[in-house]
Amino acid sequence: MDFHGFTQEDFDVFLIEGLEERMDALKCTIRPKLESLGEYYAPLLEAATGDEMFVHVAKHARRTVNPPKDTWVAFANNPRGYKMLPHFQIGLWNTHLFIWFAVIYEAPQKQEIGKRLTKKAASICKEIPKDFVWSVDHTKPETIPHGPLKKNELLALIDRLQTIKKAELLCGYTIDREQVIQMGREGLLQQINEVFSKVAPLYKVAANIK
Repeated sequence: MDFHGFTQEDFDVFLIEGLEERMDALKCTIRPKLESLGEYYAPLLEAATGDEMFVHVAKHARRTVNPPKDTWVAFANNPRGYKMLPHFQIGLWNTHLFIWFAVIYEAPQKQEIGKRLTKKAASICKEIPKDFVWSVDHTKPETIPHGPLKKNELLALIDRLQTIKKAELLCGYTIDREQVIQMGREGLLQQINEVFSKVAPLYKVAANIK
């Protein structure tokens, strides 16, 4: 596996001015690492979920003016795309690395997914580790800590997913950039593996896998 961890240079890509300049740096430094992580985790996620996983590295192809503020590799049960399905992500902002289970706004099954998650809300509250976080918008770095979240607050997030067209729901773990750099290859791979093992049950509920 051709991955040796993330560096200061990787995170600093998001400080480069200009779309073309930032995209060039992103393609050279971060994308090969995301591709390696994709190859490494796809079979592990298949084993954890029982679902076939295809790797999708963000291309940011639609951008014409604004350079990307983050980038990622996604895993989903479709070779053509991931945005319309429950999926997993590993990615970077300038400030941190994220590891997500995600249902984003393009998913047409959000209502059905929300209903299934609602039924499991009590066990989700209990089984997701306290230092994990939630997000309601994958395009913003802000998160909601799981630790203090009460069941009725989680239900409100799930209800929002079902009733608001652009609503999203992500659950996972974030790591500050300095810690990511210090962890190195082995520490980071182990941490990502642990996070995926904790959010895999959410995927199975969302994808209706028994």
